Amino acid sequence: MNALTPLTFVAGAGPVRGLVNAGFHAYARRRTAWLAAADPVATQRDVLLGLVRTASNTQFGRDHKFASIRTVEDYQKNVTIRTYEDLWNSYFMGSYPRLDDMTWPGRIPYFALTSGTTQGATKYIPVTREMIASNTKAGKTMIAYHLAANPQSNLFGGKLFFLGGSTNLERPAENVRQGDLSGIAAAELNELLRPYTFPPLDIALESNWEKKLSLLAERSMNERITLVGGVPSWLLVLFQRLFDLTGKKTIAEVWPHLEVVSHGGVKFDPYRNAFAEILGSDKIRLQETYPCSEGFIAFGDPDTGLLRLLFDHGIFYEFIPTDELGSAHPTRHWLGNVQVGVNYAIVVSTCAGMWSHIIGDTIRFESLSPPMIQFTGRTKYTLSAFGEHLISEEVESAIANASGETGAAVRDWHVGPVFRGSLGYHQFVVEFLKPPEELAIFRDKLDADLIERNADYQAHRAEGVGLPLPALIVLKPGGFDAWMKAKGKLGGQHKVPRMDNSGSLTAEMVSLLRDAGQILTELPDGPAR
Repeated sequence: MNALTPLTFVAGAGPVRGLVNAGFHAYARRRTAWLAAADPVATQRDVLLGLVRTASNTQFGRDHKFASIRTVEDYQKNVTIRTYEDLWNSYFMGSYPRLDDMTWPGRIPYFALTSGTTQGATKYIPVTREMIASNTKAGKTMIAYHLAANPQSNLFGGKLFFLGGSTNLERPAENVRQGDLSGIAAAELNELLRPYTFPPLDIALESNWEKKLSLLAERSMNERITLVGGVPSWLLVLFQRLFDLTGKKTIAEVWPHLEVVSHGGVKFDPYRNAFAEILGSDKIRLQETYPCSEGFIAFGDPDTGLLRLLFDHGIFYEFIPTDELGSAHPTRHWLGNVQVGVNYAIVVSTCAGMWSHIIGDTIRFESLSPPMIQFTGRTKYTLSAFGEHLISEEVESAIANASGETGAAVRDWHVGPVFRGSLGYHQFVVEFLKPPEELAIFRDKLDADLIERNADYQAHRAEGVGLPLPALIVLKPGGFDAWMKAKGKLGGQHKVPRMDNSGSLTAEMVSLLRDAGQILTELPDGPAR
């Protein structure tokens, strides 16, 4: 799950702005009306069969008998669930890099480089012209719902600001470029529109993240910004730079025409209090997004606050119950037979030639008509070193609630196990924007919330038989930045890994932070309940 990048497709200049704004309001009415009347199940079936027909003469299509596929069931019989590594090693690498007609017709023009978090090797996600069009359609749909809910919006009366990584792309082969997803979006932006988006190309190309942040703040503080988007933790850093430069206390004062703050990449709950205080106006709308390198999945619905699944833009979805992920033959659901309230791993087949690819995210359906979901975490983000079976959604919510109850605001956090004898304890590493008055109360609230949410955790916290109260390490401001910089992952769409079930990453992180003098204070683990 990455920060929003694909909305850099619209703007206007001078007298054109009014026409652009009116045109998009008219588009918003048509688009939202069409989606309200559409059948998501039938549309998803048509999307899949269209993808299959298009790719039938590729190497992948021939290997999996695409020409014989007539139904979703045919497809699921012919094409197994696969990881990124399965697809890459089988169809792109081999004895030499293969780029033409492997999983999608023609040459793949772009590869988005991503490792998701600071864990894991770099992945090369194919991005085709069709996927660029898919991202654009998704972004326009999200804007349509915003405009439909806000008829007086003048979104295109200013500039759209996207806080992404470097747009400087490498050329690993003829007619192929690779780099940050925001760089691909920038490369595809119509030159006539470039002056009406932000940042300008000279800043966008800057690869030094710390220098880039300073330039972004300096150059944007006098712009008429109507939308700003990015990963929440980096947006907060940008906002602080703006406050330091301008002497202002809220973003509404810095950018009085701001309508939307678009956020994605991580679950937003732990950041909500901090943003509410920093924005300074209830007229600024928080817009959740769920794009990833494989495609734009969903966006926050203005009416419900849930994520509205995008179902008509070249991505076919399957859903595997998370408790079946280790199975050799997991049950494969799709919109035609999915259920509300079940935690699923999401699987995509896309117009970039990613077939039945498990992307590593988990979701839960809250509604089927229309399809509305909640992002619940990552398939690798679980904490069960001692049998406690915590998932990322539970820890995210507990951090958010502890912050709310103690008046704290969290910038970033991480948790992992520390092994000690036959058991051990959890160790939270937290960087606050606004610390609680009593750190021990914050920890108690966090622990109590996890006990209430998870019966296994409650049982393991029992006195005399279970886990002690978790330890809490508080970092100095900028502590996580120092760690990310040491890992070569500072800025852009890189994110601090939330959970580490092995304990090795947590130990490495704490050791580096301690050696670098980035630890402000510590609470050791406490007694069991």
